[in-house]
Amino acid sequence: MSPMIFLLLLILRLTTTGTSAQTWRHCTDLPPLDLLSFVLEKDTSRPTPGVRVMEDGGMRGVRFSRPHPSLSFPSAQLLVNCDLFPVDFSIVVTLKVSPADLKRNEYIFSLLEENDADNRTRGAVILGLKIAGSRLHLVFQGHAKATENWVFRGVELTESQWHTLVLVVTGQRATLTVDCNAPVDMGLSRSFPTDLDIKGSTFHLGSRGRWKGLFSGLVRQLVLVPGSDATPQVCPSSEPGRINTLSVPPVLFDLSVKAQKTDSHPPSYEAQLKVSIGPQNSCSETLRGQLWFNPNRKGLYLCDGATWIPLLEEHKRLDYVVERQVLTTSSETYDIEVFQMPGMGLMAAMAHRSTSSGSGVYLWSQSGFQLYQSISTYGALSWRYFTLGEKAFLVVSNSGGWSQELAEEEAKEEFSIIYKWSKKRKRFVTYQTLRTHCARDWEAFSINGHTYLAVANHRQPNNNHTIESVLYQWNRRSKSFEVYQRLQTSGAYDWEFFTVGPYHFLVVANAFDGVTTHVDSVIYVWLSGSFQVFQTIKTFCATDWEMFQIDGRVFLVVANGHRLHGSGPSEYAINSTIYELDLSARLFVRFQDIITYSAVDWEFFSLGEDYFLVVANSFDGDSYSLNSVLYRWQGYEGFVPVHWLPTIGCSDWEFFTYEEKSYLIYSSAKAPLSKVFMLKTH
Repeated sequence: MSPMIFLLLLILRLTTTGTSAQTWRHCTDLPPLDLLSFVLEKDTSRPTPGVRVMEDGGMRGVRFSRPHPSLSFPSAQLLVNCDLFPVDFSIVVTLKVSPADLKRNEYIFSLLEENDADNRTRGAVILGLKIAGSRLHLVFQGHAKATENWVFRGVELTESQWHTLVLVVTGQRATLTVDCNAPVDMGLSRSFPTDLDIKGSTFHLGSRGRWKGLFSGLVRQLVLVPGSDATPQVCPSSEPGRINTLSVPPVLFDLSVKAQKTDSHPPSYEAQLKVSIGPQNSCSETLRGQLWFNPNRKGLYLCDGATWIPLLEEHKRLDYVVERQVLTTSSETYDIEVFQMPGMGLMAAMAHRSTSSGSGVYLWSQSGFQLYQSISTYGALSWRYFTLGEKAFLVVSNSGGWSQELAEEEAKEEFSIIYKWSKKRKRFVTYQTLRTHCARDWEAFSINGHTYLAVANHRQPNNNHTIESVLYQWNRRSKSFEVYQRLQTSGAYDWEFFTVGPYHFLVVANAFDGVTTHVDSVIYVWLSGSFQVFQTIKTFCATDWEMFQIDGRVFLVVANGHRLHGSGPSEYAINSTIYELDLSARLFVRFQDIITYSAVDWEFFSLGEDYFLVVANSFDGDSYSLNSVLYRWQGYEGFVPVHWLPTIGCSDWEFFTYEEKSYLIYSSAKAPLSKVFMLKTH
C-alpha cells in the first residue's frame, strides 16, 4: 500500500465533519497534495514506468521518458468529493529545465477532461502548467470552455539550474515566486474561474497525455496546495535563496552524490558512482552515496552516511535460533536500547530495576555484551538513544522507585535525565533533567528540522493514571528541551512515532485509567504545528505499539497486557492485534489477532525477503517462565509461529546485526539476566 494512501486518508478523515457542501465542492480545505509522490509511491517494489530517477547538481529528480498510464490517475483519488477545482490554490514545483524546454511547449502536469466514449479522442486541458520560451504558463478553461493562458513575463528560467517555483492564485491575483526572490504579480483583467468543472478528469504528470509536450527537464517536487498561499511554507524568510521543501518523494531524498562533469561536455543528469570491492569499510559521511560490492555475499550496498543499505544481495532464510550469550545483570531489566556509537561500536543501554546498582551501558565484543559504564538511575523503565547533529544522547525513563508506600505520602517529584556522550571522556554524562511521573517510555523524532522528545507519563504517586504526557522541543538557543505540547493519557506505557509520505503520526499505548484496562489508545497526526487526534482504538492494558510496512502495506501491532475491570480477576491470555490501513474503511482496521500472554513488547525485523515479528510474553497467570514466540509473514495467512523461545518474565526484544550476523536480545523483568540469540540462516 502506497504511503500516499495516508494523504487520501487524511483528506477523507479530516473533511468528513464540520465542512459545508460548498467547501467540499471547491476543495479549499484540503492538506497539500503531493502529485509526484502519488505516482512514484504507488508500488515501491519496482521502478515506476515512464520515469527515470536522475541526479544533477547534488539533487535528485525524475525525468519523464514517455507518457505512461502509471503517470496518470483520476483527480477524484486526491480531490475527493470535489466537483469544482479550488478557486484559491498554490502550486509548488522544483525543477531543472533543459534547453529543449525553453524552445518547445512542455507540460509539467495537466488536468484533462474525460475521454470520449470510444476513448479515441483525448479530453481537453482543464488546467495545466507548462514551460515555453523560458517562461511559465498557466493554462486553464475559462468562460464557455475557452482556453486561457496566463504567462508570467517578468520571470525567466535559466537552463541547467534548479529552480523552486511557488505559483499562487487567489481571485483576481496571481503571483509567482522563483527561488524565494521577490514575487512577480500578474495583473489580471479576469479572475480565475469559480466554476471549473473537474468531474471525471484525470491528472497527467510530465505531459498532456501524449508524446507532444512531454517535459524533458527534471522535476523534484510537485505539490498542489488547495485553498492557501504556500509561499510562507516554502520561503520562511525574505532572504533570497533560503528555500524549504514542502514535500519531496522519499526516492528523491538527497544522497549528496556529486556527478562527474567535464568542461567540454554539458552536465550529466545521471551521477557516476564509484563501486568499491572487497573488505567492508565503515560507512561514514565521507562515503555517503558510494557503492560497495561484497563478493562473499554477492551483495551491492549503498552508504547513507551511517550504515550500508542493501540494494541487491543474496537472500537469507532463517533456519534456526541458537543461544549466543547469557548476560548476568546487576538486577532485573525492563528495557534494552541497542545503538551504534561512532568510534566505539555496538552498544546497549539496559534499564535495570535496582536503584542501588543503577543501570548499565554495555559494549559488544567478540564474546558478547560487556558492561562498559554504570549510570545511577531510579527505577529505570526504558532508554532512548538519539542524535542532534553530531552529538549523541541517551534519555532514561525513571519511575522514581514508586511503591505503594509512596501513595500514602505527599506526592514526591520524579525526574528523568538526558545524558550526553562526551567524546573526550568516552562516557555518557548528565546533560538535562526533566520532571516526569513514573515515566514508562521516551520517543525521539524530528519534524521539519525540529527535534522532539515525547515522554509517556504512567501515573502520579497518588495513583492517578489519567494525567498529561508531554512533548518537548529542542531549543537551539538555550540548547535544551522545552515543553511544547501536553497530551492527556491514561496510564501511558509507550509512544511510537512514524512517518508516511508527508505526514507524521504519534500513537500512544494507554494501559489503565484507574478502573479498567479496557481504554482507548490514540493515534495522533501532526497538523498545523501540533498533534491532533486522528483515530482511537480500544485496547486492553496496551503496553507497546510497533509500526511496520510490508510490500507497501502499512501495519500497526499492539501488545495487550491483560484484561481487568474494577476488582474482578485479571485475564492474561488475551489477543494482541495487528491493524492494517484500509482505504475503503478510512481507518486502521483489524487484520489479525494473535494470542499472547501479558505481552509487553513487539519487535519487527526482516531477513532477506522474509519478515518477522517476535512477542515478549511475560506472564500467563501462573508463571513467568514461558515461551516468547517468533512469527513469520506468510502473506495471505498473515503471521504464523515458527520458533518458540524460552524466556523468564520477558520485558523487551531488540533485533540487531553485527559483522553480517543477525541477533535477538531479550531482557527479563523477573531475573537478573538477559539473553542473546543468534539467528542462523541458510
